[in-house]
Amino acid sequence: MESALSVKGQTTIPKAIRDHLHLQPGDRIKFFLHPDGSVVILPKIPTSKLNGSVRVRRRASLDDMETAIGEGATARGRRIKHR
Repeated sequence: MESALSVKGQTTIPKAIRDHLHLQPGDRIKFFLHPDGSVVILPKIPTSKLNGSVRVRRRASLDDMETAIGEGATARGRRIKHR
């Protein structure tokens, strides 16, 4: 597939590529330039679309987090003292 570049530096992404990347008008895309000179184009996925993509077993409360931090710090302190 190919596309022409306009005088303004714009081009049309071929329909097959837009369909493959599920691109819609207004979507953003990212370009990655690799050291070997190749270029990769990927859709920029808004964080709102990522909601629910990772299953959470249970939500930790602030108390749970504080306890875990304290336990981790205590365990680390024990390891350092025993060296």
